[in-house]
Amino acid sequence: MKPLITGGLTAAAVAGAATATVAAAAEFAGIVPVVGGTPIPAFGFAVLTVLCSVLGLVLALVLARSARHPRTAFVRGTIALTALSLVPDVLADASVATKALLMLTHVVAAAIVIPAIARRLSDR
Repeated sequence: MKPLITGGLTAAAVAGAATATVAAAAEFAGIVPVVGGTPIPAFGFAVLTVLCSVLGLVLALVLARSARHPRTAFVRGTIALTALSLVPDVLADASVATKALLMLTHVVAAAIVIPAIARRLSDR
């Protein structure tokens, strides 16, 4: 379990830094992420990414103990959850550029966290 936890927490930190970097680069390029009239700072992307990544790690820990094929269940489940996470972005009260940025950060985080955790899960 320790490799799963340390790998998952490391992936969460890397994903948080990556999404904050993407958000900062977008701001530098002139895309100010504003949802419902409220600007989202780059640090906010990092915080939410780490929080959601830790929830994904908790899911992996539960599946490691309870699922017949933990890796397969984790990958399928988190890909579905990532796809579902794009729905609020599409529906958000935001510009098209902000919506695209939100969706991009979800995909970036998933591309970092899902494989990092999945490779530490077995499929018994």
